[in-house]
Amino acid sequence: MNEAHEPPPGPAITPSAQVSIVIIAFNDAVHVGDAVRSALAQETPGAAVAEVIAVNDASTDGTGATLDALARTEPRLRVIHRDENSGGCGTPRNDGLRAATGRFVMFLDSDDVLPPGAVRALLGAALVHDAPVAAGACVRRELPAHRDVPWQPELYAEPAVYDSPEAIAALLRDTLCVNKLYERSFLVKHDISFPDGRYTYEDFVFTAQVLAAAPRIVTVPDSVYIWHVRRSAAKQSISLDRKDVANWQARIEAHRASVRIFLEAGQQALADAAATKFLDHDLRMYVRELHTRSADYRAEWWRLTREYLAGFDEAAVRAAGAPGRWAARVVLASPAPRDLDRLTQLAARPARLLPPYAEAEGRAVWSADLPGVELEGLDAGPLSRLPVTVDAEPAVGTRGALRLRLHDLYGRLAAAGPESIDVELRRRRDDRRGPVHTAALTPVPAGSGPAVCWTAEVILDIAALAAPGSGPADPEAWDVTVRIGFADGSGIRTAPRAVGPGLGRRVLPSRQHAVLLVQPYATTGGALALRVAAGLRSLWRIAARRLRR
Repeated sequence: MNEAHEPPPGPAITPSAQVSIVIIAFNDAVHVGDAVRSALAQETPGAAVAEVIAVNDASTDGTGATLDALARTEPRLRVIHRDENSGGCGTPRNDGLRAATGRFVMFLDSDDVLPPGAVRALLGAALVHDAPVAAGACVRRELPAHRDVPWQPELYAEPAVYDSPEAIAALLRDTLCVNKLYERSFLVKHDISFPDGRYTYEDFVFTAQVLAAAPRIVTVPDSVYIWHVRRSAAKQSISLDRKDVANWQARIEAHRASVRIFLEAGQQALADAAATKFLDHDLRMYVRELHTRSADYRAEWWRLTREYLAGFDEAAVRAAGAPGRWAARVVLASPAPRDLDRLTQLAARPARLLPPYAEAEGRAVWSADLPGVELEGLDAGPLSRLPVTVDAEPAVGTRGALRLRLHDLYGRLAAAGPESIDVELRRRRDDRRGPVHTAALTPVPAGSGPAVCWTAEVILDIAALAAPGSGPADPEAWDVTVRIGFADGSGIRTAPRAVGPGLGRRVLPSRQHAVLLVQPYATTGGALALRVAAGLRSLWRIAARRLRR
């Protein structure tokens, strides 16, 4: 039985209509219409979309009917209905790719959208530079807050053209397939497709095949994809559902397959860069969450990770940034999970190295019982790159005090002379800057020796963080950052670690709002953040939600 009903022939391709957009959908009737409309709306002079191919992966809700209804009024929309669900994203994308007739092809997920001008930006760059691959900036939009977080922004800050495998290695950090445009003949020539079936990180393998073929790649700073992240959804997307250790195992397998693709293509530099990226990005992301998992998850995660890292080349490990490199060596040196709080803080962005600051034969090491895990690089390099730790203990009463403690780091900070600390708050929803509070740092010496830490206290203007007006408002999240000022005018910016018994909800009196609800808390990575809401109606709404739970 043929699993996919073939669509009728597509419309004729014209010079200004060269792009096929493949949309995959499974049980997503609520969002698929927005995705299709965003693709069809890309028609602009010189960059028209020839066709949109929607692949319905045997949905059991109204997804198929929604697509058919849209196709009746839009001749450029072609719908493929699969008879059996594939279990993943690769097979329906392959179906759409085989059905495409445009010179170029793009991919779009049913719960995401293309911003206006995306096709124009990518197609224009590909044609001007004669590049079979064009890539652009992706934005992760956290819903329902509509908070936009750039994806790998450093890769798309400026237009660029990559002509060699060595240059392409920088793009390994962006494993997405959806923020790119591909010349279809290039994919066919190199037999590039997605893994079929339930393959959690199919993008990794597809992207590895593309990079291994060493095409010319052009990048543009334009936003070309909006990736919707719905963390409160009843069912998370396959890649975002990391609560089961099988997700980590799938990520390892996808990374292993990518490295194998590079090696088989003779691209040793790309294979090494992929290993380094795994430590800098993948390992750190999962280590940050490890303390939230069950004991069984941690044990199995640790076993899988040690087994995989044991095969890494030492040169690739040394090329990784200090946080990923040190975390990998701790895992390799210990047969069982350990030091989860320290590892969580080290894996955070920015990284924080917690005490104790052990030494062995004059070398900075992870701990006295792991003298082989050397923390190389701490004695050199710029001060601003150090994984400095500032403890922040909230004492939210009528004054809203925040007590700060800056830890020295093997004498590097003491030598520079810390003098002041600025505490800055930014609203997470839109990155709006809130009040900045400054305090002098007071050294706390160890006996008669040099300072081992410095302390300060600031009084937060919590009323200034409350939502304006007297109407009800859900709590606003505010992230806390600090800047440490030194005697020579230099500084270090980091996120302070949340500590102490003051974490938790408080109700404060307010002249302007009657009451303020303040909740200092630790993020998944251990940094301090605040939730603030104003007014009695907010208090009643929060209380009602707690009662319903």
